Amino acid sequence: MTLVRPVAGSARDEKKSPDRLARLLALGRPIVMGVLNVTPDSFSDGGRFLDPKNAIDQARRMIAEGADVLDIGAESTRPYGGAVAVSVAEEMRRLAPILPAAVALGVPVSIDTMKAEVAAQHAVPVIIMHNREAADPSIDIIADISAFFSRSLEIAARAGIARQNIVLDPGIGFGKTPEQSLTAIARLPELKSFGLPLLVGASRKRFIDTVSPAPPDQRLGGSIAAHLLAVAGGAAIIRTHDVAETVQALRVAAAIGSAR
Repeated sequence: MTLVRPVAGSARDEKKSPDRLARLLALGRPIVMGVLNVTPDSFSDGGRFLDPKNAIDQARRMIAEGADVLDIGAESTRPYGGAVAVSVAEEMRRLAPILPAAVALGVPVSIDTMKAEVAAQHAVPVIIMHNREAADPSIDIIADISAFFSRSLEIAARAGIARQNIVLDPGIGFGKTPEQSLTAIARLPELKSFGLPLLVGASRKRFIDTVSPAPPDQRLGGSIAAHLLAVAGGAAIIRTHDVAETVQALRVAAAIGSAR
């Protein structure tokens, strides 16, 4: 399964959008993607931002905290089960009052979706995320991720998606045991062989709970630890629910690195 997050803009930005990813990466630091779930059943914050006003207020808050990209999800994928599939029409209905207002805030907006019909119809970057129907603890997860990316890149090429418009996401928590999620972060440098930007979204994921038990809204420390190590391993984009804390952690880590 490929999760497509087209980094979208307004219709008038279509001619500029192939360069959008390059401009973000040219900032010379990790890109912070703020999560905005407009669903009733997301594992971490389901229901909090269903109301369009609440959603846009949260979008503004994340931008003020330093988010470079807003990632809007209108269908929960709940990586550990329990998600309720929604129709294209329902997903679009949830996005309709929020997406235009979010784009108007002036930062790139991505759509967290598994449906081609929902993805933006512009020449925009996409994020390919690894997933499996079920976790298999017997496999080499990095080998599986690599094979998945190779197949997905072939499909993308046949579909006419430019390689420079693709980001790869190992899918922390999706179709993986907690141990495999840890391994995916630890061995992230091996995925740099594709020569494409890597995104890591470890925010509040269950693997943190297996190391240091805590409910999703109390996994900030573990999320930051995972994201700092992901950046050290080559991640260019970090997807997080906790923008302010993540931005601060990344800035301090960068400052310490510069002080060397």
